Amino acid sequence: MTALANPIGTELLDDPAADSAQVRESLQHIARANRWFGGSWAVRWAVYRALAREPALRTFTLLDVGAGSGDLAAVAVCAARKRGASLRVIALERHHAAATMLREAGWPTVLADASALPFRSGSIDWVLASQMMHHFSPAAAPEILAGLARVARRAVLIADLRRSGMARLAFALAARVLRFDPMTRHDGDTSIRRGYSVRTLQQLLERAGIPARVARRPGWRLVSVWSVP
Repeated sequence: MTALANPIGTELLDDPAADSAQVRESLQHIARANRWFGGSWAVRWAVYRALAREPALRTFTLLDVGAGSGDLAAVAVCAARKRGASLRVIALERHHAAATMLREAGWPTVLADASALPFRSGSIDWVLASQMMHHFSPAAAPEILAGLARVARRAVLIADLRRSGMARLAFALAARVLRFDPMTRHDGDTSIRRGYSVRTLQQLLERAGIPARVARRPGWRLVSVWSVP
């Protein structure tokens, strides 16, 4: 685990050298979890919020940081289309296996780390980070958030997990019913333990100098969307 990583537990996706087969299997289960447990809804709501701030613009570039299998990029594209807008997505992943999955699914993909985004300042309309921030330590998170804001030309969309004992219990029960592999069950529980309260995520945004508010969403999710000056 690097100095940037969240010190609460360890997850498969914390290690960029993790076994490719395990990463692929886990990402497939994570995509299912997003459909059932609020990840997709949170991204859809964030896209609608961002579109409401740009009523005259109908075509956007979107950088999906920590894109996983690309399931949430697809959600974002579909949500925008329902509002009459078009998204041109660039996916970013640091795992070779995930990057390969993304390319197989047809997403233009960059292999890189969120802590060192290889893009010019203001070069992407929207930057999305869903379920990515909790992988970083509280000390590292403000710098990561500032990096996302640096790359964005118009808006940043953050969606992450809300820490809750009830969420842990619900995930444990549902993960067994859905037959998630043991690694994904472990990582899912660790992710929830690493999740935020409204206050803690708000404090991280403030430390990054970002004047944004945090909203609670169904499925124990938190979302923050802000326009870039």
